[in-house]
Amino acid sequence: MDTPSELNEVVLPQNVVGPLTRSAIFLVLSINQDEDAYGRLREFCAGLSGLIRAVEFRDIEAGLTCVAGFGSDAWDKLFGAPRPAELHPFREIRSGGRHAVSTPGDILFHIRAKRMDLCFELATQIMDSIGDIVSVADEVHGFRYFDDRDVMGFVDGTENPRGDTAREAAIVGGEDPYFIGGSYVIVQKYLHDLKSWNALPVEMQERIIGRRKLSDVELSDADKPAYAHNALTNIEENGRQLQILRDNMPFGRPGHGEFGTYFIGYSRTPQVTETMLENMFVGRPPGNYDRLLDFSHPVTGSLYFVPTGTFLDNVTPDAPNAAESAEAASAELPSPAPKPVAVLDTSLRIGSLKGEKDE
Repeated sequence: MDTPSELNEVVLPQNVVGPLTRSAIFLVLSINQDEDAYGRLREFCAGLSGLIRAVEFRDIEAGLTCVAGFGSDAWDKLFGAPRPAELHPFREIRSGGRHAVSTPGDILFHIRAKRMDLCFELATQIMDSIGDIVSVADEVHGFRYFDDRDVMGFVDGTENPRGDTAREAAIVGGEDPYFIGGSYVIVQKYLHDLKSWNALPVEMQERIIGRRKLSDVELSDADKPAYAHNALTNIEENGRQLQILRDNMPFGRPGHGEFGTYFIGYSRTPQVTETMLENMFVGRPPGNYDRLLDFSHPVTGSLYFVPTGTFLDNVTPDAPNAAESAEAASAELPSPAPKPVAVLDTSLRIGSLKGEKDE
């Protein structure tokens, strides 16, 4: 798909930078390997915004949104070239007994709303449309827990960027002109050993997380160990903090002893999230790993690119032409490229899981 060449051509991002909600469904799909499946999926992509509007209109105030992301291999087969500059498969990490796994997934749907029934309805409509040409790699139904805590008892996401800072952290800019307004997203499904965690003294839990459990106040530098979770996930470059936009959700099945956190992090470059994970699993310096991983481990891991809504609306059912893709990939980029339009009602309300949210 070409970069818009008209200065007045509007590029509408998907709702990456949106209000936090009470409910979410994370749906990861693998595509059946036949050309008919890819053709139908391209047609589905062009109609996705209409499908979202149809379900959203049943309760506008519930704030239903859906973000669709595509894995590296799926991108090539669905859309061809040009391709997002930093799109690649999720890179697994092994260090000691810690393992950030890489698992299958071609398409991610991140569905959010105040009401779970709207999330459920949209997920149902998506699967009614394409369920016969995909298989479900993973499906997680998330919920907000008390005062925005994870199931381990700590507030999750306090330092999420807000407003313009959130857009700066999550949305691709002029560094990749073909894909201005897009975003990279990494997801991991973490399972927790709550029995062992809850057996720890609260003071030790606080040292592992780097915050007070009740008040959510960050520990002072004197009290915070180098292995604290929030110390290792703090990334700086030339004195400037590099951030990602999280929308993690607790999930679980108490009857099965399953308690977890679904990590989802949007960024304008996947390198920031990957550095955070490297620090957590390998350590900074190596060996000084995130002690939270003694009680929590990921069972999935995948990386996707989220194109703009404008990109998806303009997808055609035709397979990408190899010659045209090669020509597009080598063509000189047009200049200037338009900036994406901010969705004011939603993008300005993003905040920490303690503060600005849409309930």
